[in-house]
Amino acid sequence: MTALIAQLPAHVRSVIERGTFCDFATVSAAGVPIDTPTYYFPSDDLASVDIATGLAYPAKAERARRNPKVGVLIEGGPGQPVVSIRGRAAVRDSDFSANATRYLSETGYDRISYGVPWDVARQAVWYWTRLIVEITPERIQWWDSPEACDSPPNVLQAPADFIFPASDAGPQGAPTKPSAWPDRSWIEKAEGALARGAPAHLTLCDEDGYPLPIRVREMELADGGFRLKMPKGVPFALAGKATLTFQGIETFVGDVSGDADSLWLAVERALPELPMMKDPKEVFQPSEKVRTSLLTRMEAELARRGSPKVEIPVELPAPTRLFQLRRSATGAETIKD
Repeated sequence: MTALIAQLPAHVRSVIERGTFCDFATVSAAGVPIDTPTYYFPSDDLASVDIATGLAYPAKAERARRNPKVGVLIEGGPGQPVVSIRGRAAVRDSDFSANATRYLSETGYDRISYGVPWDVARQAVWYWTRLIVEITPERIQWWDSPEACDSPPNVLQAPADFIFPASDAGPQGAPTKPSAWPDRSWIEKAEGALARGAPAHLTLCDEDGYPLPIRVREMELADGGFRLKMPKGVPFALAGKATLTFQGIETFVGDVSGDADSLWLAVERALPELPMMKDPKEVFQPSEKVRTSLLTRMEAELARRGSPKVEIPVELPAPTRLFQLRRSATGAETIKD
C-alpha cells in the first residue's frame, strides 16, 4: 500500500516534508491527553512521521508505548495547510547508537547547536541517548489554511485492515521516577505565558481515544482557568479532560466545557517545567544539578534495558534527503527537545 502521506495533495504533503516542528500528543495512564511540541522528521518513504526524546526524560515515549493512539499537528505558515494526524506509535529503543546517528542526520547539528561546538556538545550523552517514536498515520485530516479551520476538514483514512508496526519489546521492571524540577504555581506560569505572547494549543481525545491538538485562536486568563476561542471546524467534541500548552513550556491540565466561540478550561494543575525547554543553555551545558539528574535517570533507564551507553559519532553523519529539503525551506531555525 502507498503510504498515506504520499497520497495527500502535493501542497499538503509539502508542508509535512518541509516542516520542522509539530505538536505531538499522547495519553497518560489516567486518560489525560498531553501535548509536547517537538521537532519531527518523516521517514524517507513517508510511511511515518517520527519524533525523538531523550532517555533521561522518556515520559512521552513511555505513554506512546503503553497506548499507541497518538496525535500530531503540523502547521504551515500563513495561508498554508494545517494537518492533523491520528496515528499509531511504535517506540524504538533497542539500538541507541543507531538512534543518535539518525537523529543527527535528521536535525543537522548546526541547527540545534545553540552556538556550542560539536566536540563539546557530543559529550552531552544525556541528550543524544534518544528514543525514537515512529507514528504511522491512521487518519489524516487537513484544512488548506488556518482560516479554513472554521469548516470541516478534508479526510484521508487508512484501510480498516491495515497492520500497524509494533513497538520494540521495551525495558524490564518499574520505570524510574521523573526528576524533581523546581516548580511554580499555575497562576505564575499562566501569567508568564500570556506575557510573552506565546501561542497556545488545546488537546482533547476524540471519540476513538486519539489525543488531538489544535491551535487556540484567542484566550484570556480568568478566575480559575482560561476562556478560549477555537476554530469552528474542530473535528471532535470540545468537552472533557484536556491540556493547554504554551510551546511545551507551560502546560495546564483541566476540563473543558462550552463551545468553539466560548470555551472554558477549568485548571486543575500545571505540569512541571523541563529546564531544557525553558533555557536552551541547559541542553548541552546544564547546571551541575540538572546534569546529575539527567545522567542518573539515563543510566537507570539504560540498566532497565540492559543497554550499553550510546556511541556518539565523532564525525557528524551525512544529512538525510528530507533534512536537506527542510534546510532549504526553513533556514537556520533552532530545534528544541
